[in-house]
Amino acid sequence: MEERQEAFDRLRLIRSENIGPVTYQQMIRRFGSAARALEAIPDMAKRGGGRSPRIADPEQIDSEMAAVRNLGARFLFLGESRYPALLAELDNPPPVLLWQGRLELLVQPMVAIVGARNASAAACRFARDLANSLVEAGVSIVSGLAKGIDSAAHQGSLAKGTIAVIAGGLDIFYPPENEVIQRKIAERGLLLAEQPPGTEPRARHFPYRNRIIAGLARGTVIIEAAPRSGSLITARLAAEAGRQVMAIPGSPLDPRSRGCNMLIREGATLVQSADDVLELIRHFDERAEYVQNRDGLEDNCKFSNIEEFDHPDMTDVDPSPLLTLISVTPVAVDELVRQSGLPAASVQYALLELELAGRLARHSGARVSLSN
Repeated sequence: MEERQEAFDRLRLIRSENIGPVTYQQMIRRFGSAARALEAIPDMAKRGGGRSPRIADPEQIDSEMAAVRNLGARFLFLGESRYPALLAELDNPPPVLLWQGRLELLVQPMVAIVGARNASAAACRFARDLANSLVEAGVSIVSGLAKGIDSAAHQGSLAKGTIAVIAGGLDIFYPPENEVIQRKIAERGLLLAEQPPGTEPRARHFPYRNRIIAGLARGTVIIEAAPRSGSLITARLAAEAGRQVMAIPGSPLDPRSRGCNMLIREGATLVQSADDVLELIRHFDERAEYVQNRDGLEDNCKFSNIEEFDHPDMTDVDPSPLLTLISVTPVAVDELVRQSGLPAASVQYALLELELAGRLARHSGARVSLSN
């Protein structure tokens, strides 16, 4: 019962206004439980100089949990033993994932394959064959269920181990023509979503989806990509997370190859076969270990503690002086610590109050700015 209540409270916390992945983690670290974090929000927002954000209504959470049950899906929370260890290493791991299918696929080594939506027939065949060869070698394939390369990678790995991370809710088929394969993945592979059921994918959701794809995998393979495509965002996120970035070279005459060729020029590893990929991930350190019981993955929701801050060092600080150091231009939190002369934990707590008050926005690379 206690675990179920904590799951309910954690879901309510992440669904509340102004609570993103970073804020969620810091609130749990600060207060030790989601219930205590929820109680603290109004006072923290007041100290930050704003109104209290809208806290998710319990009925809203009841409805979401019922919708997930009706889909035959489950929740996977950051802090559970089953949560992927590599994904948890990100600065902003998803506090909760909704899943359908075979969760045990997360135990195997994972490689992401992503690329152009308008991919060539030859590239799609290569993606399909590469994915098939990798799953035959015991690797799970991760992709985003988009048209083109993503769909080809799922098709090539569907029989043994494909993981699709989608931008909307589990019950939303996007693109619509992928409904059949999405249903098959939910049955034979693993379907993951960060958004609640019923959420239509919007442009802002796709970078969040891409960070999950990059965060799950030991390495990401890019097959055909335009220079300013979402696939290159995934590659950048993989590099920032310390994972292997691999690219398939292409003709300089084909604009769909420019992104891959640019990645190779900038340091990505050129790969041409499954053996190349396996060699690169073979010696990846074993951070992907999971807490398992003798039957594999634990079936019960059991939370371990998110790594705690040293509470005595996280002293309350008036956030007002920090406002003189922050503008609409993103700045690294480490730089704010250096210029303010305050303890890092105190700066983090002050920023948390400003964010809850709606006055602060967070950006990639541990940077913050004033909200527009």
